[in-house]
Amino acid sequence: MEENSGLVMISPQVLTTIARQATLNVPGVVSMSPGITFNRLLRRGKGGEGVRVAVEEGTVSIDLFIIVEPQVNMLRLGQEIQREVTRAIQDLVGMPVREVNVHIEDVIPEKRGEEVGESST
Repeated sequence: MEENSGLVMISPQVLTTIARQATLNVPGVVSMSPGITFNRLLRRGKGGEGVRVAVEEGTVSIDLFIIVEPQVNMLRLGQEIQREVTRAIQDLVGMPVREVNVHIEDVIPEKRGEEVGESST
């Protein structure tokens, strides 16, 4: 016999935090993009730095704005982020994910002296 003891409400901020952490844990991601562009201001959805989350009809849509390392394959990186964020939301919250859109906003250039093959001696 099931007993209904009330609702479980999950804040969009929780979804934002989960998506951000899952993204930052993927090798090749330097950081979330801190900038707010005019186009992003016009879109709907709750978000935090580099993450926009929308919940519609019980499903989650996520937009991620990231800065990446220069040597990574950006297509593969984006696909891996999509898999990891989807898995994290489904495993931790139990909500279906409609889409995860990855926006690569910038690439951090290698600093002089840190490029492959250079030494400091």
